[in-house]
Amino acid sequence: MPATTNVKVAVIGAGPGGLCAGIELQRAGIDDFVILEKAPSVGGTWWHNRYPGAECDVQSHLYSYTFEPKFDWSRPYAGQAEILAYLQHVAEKYHMLPRCRFGVEIRSARWDQDRSAWHLQTTTGQRLEANIVISAIGMFNDIAIPEIPGLDKFAGTVFHTARWPDDHDLTGERVGVIGSAASAVQTIPEIAPAVAHLDVYQRTPQWVLPKADEPYTKQELEHFHEDPDALPAHREEIYAQLEATILFDDPEMLAEAEAAGLRNLAQVQDPELRRRLTPSMRYGCRRPLLSNRYYPAFNRANVELVDCGIQHIVSNGIVDGKGRTHPTDTIILATGFETTRFLSSIDVTGRDGVHICDAWQDGAQAYLGITTAGFPNLFMLYGPNTNNGSLIYMLELEVAYIIRHVQRMIRDGQAWMDVRREAMEAYNAQLQRDIAGVSVWASDCRGYYRAESGRVVTQLPYNMTMWRQRTSAPDADAYETASAATTTG
Repeated sequence: MPATTNVKVAVIGAGPGGLCAGIELQRAGIDDFVILEKAPSVGGTWWHNRYPGAECDVQSHLYSYTFEPKFDWSRPYAGQAEILAYLQHVAEKYHMLPRCRFGVEIRSARWDQDRSAWHLQTTTGQRLEANIVISAIGMFNDIAIPEIPGLDKFAGTVFHTARWPDDHDLTGERVGVIGSAASAVQTIPEIAPAVAHLDVYQRTPQWVLPKADEPYTKQELEHFHEDPDALPAHREEIYAQLEATILFDDPEMLAEAEAAGLRNLAQVQDPELRRRLTPSMRYGCRRPLLSNRYYPAFNRANVELVDCGIQHIVSNGIVDGKGRTHPTDTIILATGFETTRFLSSIDVTGRDGVHICDAWQDGAQAYLGITTAGFPNLFMLYGPNTNNGSLIYMLELEVAYIIRHVQRMIRDGQAWMDVRREAMEAYNAQLQRDIAGVSVWASDCRGYYRAESGRVVTQLPYNMTMWRQRTSAPDADAYETASAATTTG
């Protein structure tokens, strides 16, 4: 990227949201845009998260763009490599690669009221001026490193699941996996057969349900290809199944889910170990997990559950809460992400010099999860309180919303638009009331949903159909605007 660049629209991130934004900008005839990506390729979270067993927990025929169906997914829940290949295919087919600037990480974004533009600066000192910024960095951006005494003194290898080193061989090693949520549940069954010994450090037992994930047969794949109605009908079936569960408002469904989880857990042969793996929280209080192979891994003689906490780490091992030292060659941090930060992971300054961390001191909030008051011409994808359903479909709805407003700005000669604070606050007040009505989220189960203030800032208490209705409804009156003729610079 040149040292200084001026564009109409800057998209930050070349994952599913950034690619969708670029494709729809291009379709809308808005050609003056660039996609900035810190990684060397497209894919976002699917490029970074390449740990063994990484896969999506939404079925792939729904976790794909409506405008680019894939007829030959190998199985219902595709793995990381297949999803990344799909996103790379989309980027190539829709000519997004020439729009991407790889190896470009944004350090700061500052709103210039006089020029009605955002000044972006990269970590390498490059500068870019954009009238409009679309942030597609989402929730899973900054990895969470636990504060464990002695971690920095460990003499072996340490890495996070989201930064898995391709060249590290775990064969024959003594390994400690810290964490027992999504990435741990997926990677533990993959590495257990290869390592000499595996300690799983569990703070809270999770609900892990079985998944219907048999590879598609040749006949099924031929049916998707040959019958034009087969794939749309299958996608609608998946959509309906997901819609029926994502609001967590059906007591019968919740009971059935817990029963399925307990049946899955019954694969653990040792009754005492099975008890220690049994969740005490309600299903849905944390992110639901799916795996057919996680629990059987604990039947292996070389796998040990450690659920008494961690005191500290020494040069050659991990000292658990009972004072026992576990000799360890490699520590794998399956500790997730700083999910509540969203755009505040970048140094963002809006109108009147207000920093986004100050604007969000009680927790991230936005109107429809897309715009936040005091930060004009700034749109977010997978922003605050938009986590539910199929991410890619939700992103398509949010991109359509953004494109509609960008087109309105261009058509009406507007220099900037900013959501009215009263509109944002009214939306969020109702949002939090609706979140409070989801009883399983009201439980304090120490998940990633809440900011330090206690507000739930990640979850959306509406299904995908409701979200489509909300993001497609006219709402020009929710914004204040200024025409180009009334601005200076």
